[in-house]
Amino acid sequence: MSGEMVVKDNALINASYSLSLVEQRLILLAIIVTREHQHNMQWDFKLGMPIKITASQYIDAFGVSRQTAYESLREACKTLFNRQFSYQEKSEEINGYWYKTSRWVSDIAYLNETATVSFTFAPAVLPLITELEQHLTSYELQQVANLSSAYAVRLYEVLIAWRSAGKTPKIKVADLRNRLGILKNEYERMSNFKSRVLEPSIKQINEHTDISVKYEQHKEGRTIEAFSFAFKVKKDNKKAVGNSKRDPDTPDLFTNYTDKQLARAVHSKKFIADYNSLVSAQNPANQSSGAWISHMVEWIKKDPERFTKRPMEEYLNDEQAKRF
Repeated sequence: MSGEMVVKDNALINASYSLSLVEQRLILLAIIVTREHQHNMQWDFKLGMPIKITASQYIDAFGVSRQTAYESLREACKTLFNRQFSYQEKSEEINGYWYKTSRWVSDIAYLNETATVSFTFAPAVLPLITELEQHLTSYELQQVANLSSAYAVRLYEVLIAWRSAGKTPKIKVADLRNRLGILKNEYERMSNFKSRVLEPSIKQINEHTDISVKYEQHKEGRTIEAFSFAFKVKKDNKKAVGNSKRDPDTPDLFTNYTDKQLARAVHSKKFIADYNSLVSAQNPANQSSGAWISHMVEWIKKDPERFTKRPMEEYLNDEQAKRF
């Protein structure tokens, strides 16, 4: 599944939850399948439809043996239904945030004969993976496919949300633990947290993903109160992009433009005028600005050569459309 995109609202990136590696992988595959269905208008994603993940898909994405895939999916099916996550959602009525908790799935089933997992995302999850405007993070599934630690996958997501800056602000220890899904009674000593979670995760990220990262610890007195991270795209990855035959004005999500910039560009009046004819009047993408942004950003990722009428900077500097 090389090149497949995982896209999440930043509220989900910053959410607090604990999932095993297999559970995380199932969720990532399901996000890809859901957004593919949405892109192809194969069903009304707002209704919530069962997503099927087969052992073959799991093997193809993560390079495990068939026996491992069968056993892992069977076990994950037993535990995923009870998993929860907590996140913040800005209130539209008052100046504040709702602190919300939701399950990941509404139902889940396992077909033993083909080692297929079928589940329906909970209603709270769908907007966080489909109705995206500017506050989104995306990356290629292959970047985390070889990470063997659930903590490493989560840390990579936390970092890549700051792709455009190449560094994070200070993250308090408690916040970082929550984002990585570490329970209160786990790795309570800082030495254990660093040696068992933080440093192994960074080692895996540096070895297997497109970025190189280092961390800095921030103390108050003798106590470590926060961490910050700095990272850069590896030279090999930049070289590969440099050898691409794409038009220099074609958007490249991983080098030239951030997710936020792409969302802003596709919402500009010039972009809509240039490419509105590509989308039929009956397409759900024409129903709201959020749907348009989500649809077009995904399209750019999959077929960037289609969008070369103007330099991207012209769209970024253009007046942004208000609402559809």
